[in-house]
Amino acid sequence: MQEPILFALTVLAILATPGPTNTLLATSGAAVGLQRSLRLLPAEATGYLISILALALLLGPFVAATPAVATGLRCIVGGYLLYLAWRLWRIGGAAMVEDRRVVTPAQVFVTTLLNPKTIVFALGVIPFDAPRPWLYLAAFLALTAAVGSTWILAGSTIGGAARVAHRQTLVPRAGATVLGALGIFLIASPLLRWLAP
Repeated sequence: MQEPILFALTVLAILATPGPTNTLLATSGAAVGLQRSLRLLPAEATGYLISILALALLLGPFVAATPAVATGLRCIVGGYLLYLAWRLWRIGGAAMVEDRRVVTPAQVFVTTLLNPKTIVFALGVIPFDAPRPWLYLAAFLALTAAVGSTWILAGSTIGGAARVAHRQTLVPRAGATVLGALGIFLIASPLLRWLAP
């Protein structure tokens, strides 16, 4: 996908869709605000970059040729999301919501590293066969920062409304519910296909 406008629109469309990383960014924005959540953006960018490069340059052909590995990876990602959902649900107390530890850079990094979107970016969107693929990677990282900031801002707006209504404990629990649903979907979908006659 070497056409710059099509590349940018595709990246924006994929990045903007709700997913585990975006859920964490929005949850952090809602819990601790825009400024304190911006520290998560480098973790997101690093997670995407490492995962995309590893898939495109090392693991891509192996994963594509071995469906069992792809299924195993989805189950691992789903299990990790269920673990994060459990942690966020436990943080649902009002005192903890004000704490910086609602969402950590390490959680965003690992979640992004395991994000299923990276497979699409690595194997179908970023043109590694282009003359200067690093330009596309740089554009991807800039778009990642823009979309991530938008999710944090949206979460911050929701969090402000929740605080006014004295419902701030719902913020981490809403994030936990979304992460839990994504985790169950990732685990169940390949298993249901495998069990189907």
